[in-house]
Amino acid sequence: MLLFQLLLMVLHTDAEEPACRLQSHVVRPEFQTDGDLIIGGIFSFRTRQDGYIDSFQSMPEDRPCWDLSFREFQFAQTVIFAVGEINKNPNILSEVSLGYKIYNNCGSMDILRSAMAMVSSHESSTTTAKCTSQTIQAIIGHSGSTPTMGFARTVGQFHIPVISHFATCACLSNRKEFPSFFRTIPSDYYQSRALVQLVKHFGWTWVGAISNANDYGLNGIAMFITAAHEEGVCIEYSAAFESTSPYHDILRIVDIIKHSTSKVIMAFMSHREIKVLVEELYKQNITGLQWIGSDAWITDSSLTESLGHAALIGSVGFTVPRVQIPGLHPFLQEVNPSQFPNSMFLKDFWETTFNCSLSYKAGQRTCNGSEHLKDIKTPFTDVSDLRFTNNVYKAVYAVAHALHNLVTCQQSNTSFSYASCTELSQIQPWQVLRSLQNVNFITPQGESVFFDKNGDSPARYELINLQQVSEGTMKVATIGYYDASLPKHQQFTMNRNQIVWNGGSKRVPVSVCGESCPPGTRKAVQKGKPVCCYDCIPCPPGEISNVTDALNCLKCPVQQWSNTRGDACIAKEVEFLSYEEIMGMLLALFSLIGVFLTILTTLVFYCYRNTPIVRANNSELSFLLLFSLTLCFLCSLTFIGRPSEWSCMLRHTAFGITFVLCISCVLGKTIVVLMAFRATLPGSNVMKWFGPPQQRFSVFALALVQVFICALWLTTSPPFPYENMNYYQEKIILECHLGSAIGFWAILGYIGLLAASCFVLAFLARKLPDKFNEAKFITFSMLIFCAVWITFIPAYVSSPGKFTVAVEIFAILASSYGLLFCIFIPKCYIMLLKPETNNKKQVMGKTK
Repeated sequence: MLLFQLLLMVLHTDAEEPACRLQSHVVRPEFQTDGDLIIGGIFSFRTRQDGYIDSFQSMPEDRPCWDLSFREFQFAQTVIFAVGEINKNPNILSEVSLGYKIYNNCGSMDILRSAMAMVSSHESSTTTAKCTSQTIQAIIGHSGSTPTMGFARTVGQFHIPVISHFATCACLSNRKEFPSFFRTIPSDYYQSRALVQLVKHFGWTWVGAISNANDYGLNGIAMFITAAHEEGVCIEYSAAFESTSPYHDILRIVDIIKHSTSKVIMAFMSHREIKVLVEELYKQNITGLQWIGSDAWITDSSLTESLGHAALIGSVGFTVPRVQIPGLHPFLQEVNPSQFPNSMFLKDFWETTFNCSLSYKAGQRTCNGSEHLKDIKTPFTDVSDLRFTNNVYKAVYAVAHALHNLVTCQQSNTSFSYASCTELSQIQPWQVLRSLQNVNFITPQGESVFFDKNGDSPARYELINLQQVSEGTMKVATIGYYDASLPKHQQFTMNRNQIVWNGGSKRVPVSVCGESCPPGTRKAVQKGKPVCCYDCIPCPPGEISNVTDALNCLKCPVQQWSNTRGDACIAKEVEFLSYEEIMGMLLALFSLIGVFLTILTTLVFYCYRNTPIVRANNSELSFLLLFSLTLCFLCSLTFIGRPSEWSCMLRHTAFGITFVLCISCVLGKTIVVLMAFRATLPGSNVMKWFGPPQQRFSVFALALVQVFICALWLTTSPPFPYENMNYYQEKIILECHLGSAIGFWAILGYIGLLAASCFVLAFLARKLPDKFNEAKFITFSMLIFCAVWITFIPAYVSSPGKFTVAVEIFAILASSYGLLFCIFIPKCYIMLLKPETNNKKQVMGKTK
């Protein structure tokens, strides 16, 4: 239906009456000037449509927009300024004049109607004999994405370029749907990702999202949410509304904000919606919110008019870079109703600005247009923060350069060629469209202007911070930059020191679902909640996390263990029985005491070597036994200290040989006792077979067997230092690995065999009728020896770490002390305390 009406507007009605007759109502431009080539413009100098249903049938007189938009009016005047500047420039379109037709409409249908009027190029409903018209070369506008989408689809069928300065919806980059669309502002695709980088930079992982319920807001917030999920940022809620939405819809969104836990809100909307929302939040006394703004409202000076605008102090957001346009400020100050006497808006603007009436009205001051804008302060003439106005300026220049290339045939970097220069009267919109695709120039401000294959401009933003919002005043500070053309890690830069946060605070707000997990803990997602809602779980022993908000704990290397905080791996404690610890000191002390007592006993025996009690007990074997006991006490010291290759081989072999030597002496003494008793029997001559030479031989022969076992063990599979990490996870047991367990148990078995033989023989001789029967003491000593070593086996197997060594040392010391005390202490007692009994008669049992 729409296309049918359009065709009626551009075709002649019939052949018999070649008059030009419009089939619809007239839409007149707000501002126009003739020229050889015409540029069109569509802006909305008025806003707000509460309760209005937009339709194509609505007449312009019925449009319900009443709020004046100084920014949109400034955009339109910038088009006029740029056209005038180009007409005066001899280097571009020389001898060619540019004209303009600028339409002022709000509401999607009225904006579309204005676009149709430019396509048809008829401005009057009167009938003429001949239809004359000027083709619009390009259309500048509109500021909104949804209206731009509406008329860009339509005029695209006629190949008329549409260049927007403010329509950022990423959907407009679709070349199939919008083949003639260009823009001098980056797509929201880049803004959404820049905003996510901003959110991530400040650690805000739990944010709310609110948008317009139109193409701009819904597409923008959808891309923001997608990018946020990719970066690990969670969205607590997402809602959309329009400034014209029913009041209960706005209350519903305010209620969501009120009961939410996120303190940061991403507002992807226009200045109209943010003002409505802030006013309602102010009425309900909802504060403490940190706003992130899209470029549609973050720098809009009309924010100062809203109730509760102070809540926007501290807002941050990305917007296009700020520039200065020389000459624009005085040009805007010279605007006067006399320049465009047919403009109704300019008349309303003048009366509103100077609070007067250009025609007589009762009770109101009358003015005549002689007033001057430089005498008052108004947002319209404020050029201190030119951003989107510069996009309008660049759009006009882009069209001018495209036309210039067509007229002069001096295209640069073109992908197509022209057979000849295009005549001025023959320039068609499709040619302008193709020329625009290859435009590449530098503005007087030094900014590069070109369009990519989708008609988009380079994505460069300034990060701004609203540091003061008061009645009629808004201070904006640039705190960072974003350039999508750079590598990802270089795209976003900022200066934190200049930021003012919500409420004027200098402290960065916190908006997380779960508190940040310190090093030593990891995130554990709460069941049924987004990934940003988590608990902090301490890393298990042996694992660490050395960064904040770690997702997983890392295992420490084999030889390391986690510290008590769980944030670093430290070398595992190496455990061995050392001289520095109390247990090692005590065992070494008892070993040295045993050596001292043995030496002392040896001295006593040496001093009393000629007494009957020493002579009767085989003094040679006694001294050899004392020497063996000294070695037994000393060999226990080899078990203390850090194991090394030599100490591991020495400790077991020394222990095995010295103990065999010791038991061999005891066994020899036992056999001597038995042989001595047999020798006293009539006709017995047994002692000649076990005299001193035979005794020495038997001792060394028995010891030599142990030496052979030890030598075989050391040559085949000797003991070696070993780091045992299996028993304890948090520490390393440094121990002597047996190498061949058979060798170790063969040594112990041989010792046990000799000890058992000695015990049996001593037990058999315990009741011999001597006054001083040494077999009794040997029996007691062997009983202690066997008991200690039988107990040692299970204790040795079950004891962990250094306690294994301690058990072995204890067994050595206990058995050595048992032999020393049971065999030698009774004799020392006689020699030192009972010398009167140390005679032959007492020893032989001849006295009563």
